[in-house]
Amino acid sequence: MAFTYFFRDMQTLEMIRDYVIPELRSRRYIHIWDAGCAMGPEPYSLAIVLRENMGMIFRNVKIHATDIDNSNLFGDIIKDGIYPREMVQRIPKPIFEKYFSPADEPDHFQISDEIRRSVDFTRHNLLDMKPIRSGLNLVLCKNVLLHFTEAERIEVMQMFHDSLDGGYFATEQTQKMPAELQDHFEPVVANAQLYRKLNN
Repeated sequence: MAFTYFFRDMQTLEMIRDYVIPELRSRRYIHIWDAGCAMGPEPYSLAIVLRENMGMIFRNVKIHATDIDNSNLFGDIIKDGIYPREMVQRIPKPIFEKYFSPADEPDHFQISDEIRRSVDFTRHNLLDMKPIRSGLNLVLCKNVLLHFTEAERIEVMQMFHDSLDGGYFATEQTQKMPAELQDHFEPVVANAQLYRKLNN
């Protein structure tokens, strides 16, 4: 089973906070695709950052979390939002106390209803090359593309481009933009893999 933890990649979350959220505030509805979400810490970490920085506008946010989920367990885990201590122990204490409460299972904690309502999980295989929807404002895809061939990466990133409504694409630091797609996205910052869609 894919293992991760909350707030694993603070740099990406901070870039989204600083550069993406200010633009999202003007949108009536906000749709985000987290492709390769594993058991949910990544989309839930993003949801908390959005809630902390968007206030009541957060109620217009929907994060579409997807994963191939060969274990067939991710959906229930994400829906319940219950995680063991080792997955939440890196969360800053004020954030943890604000958004988590003890679960019935010992040494487990459940994320708040408000945050859970913002995330929907769907099983999805990126290599089917079918986006989950159009009109997206942000696509987050980390630690997935490295498992694909170069040709598959280009095709998947093209799919992300086509599904965005003038929005943003974020990926892991080691994943560079292929030369074939450099006229599709422009880098937002020099020190992180955050891109803005170019309408071409």
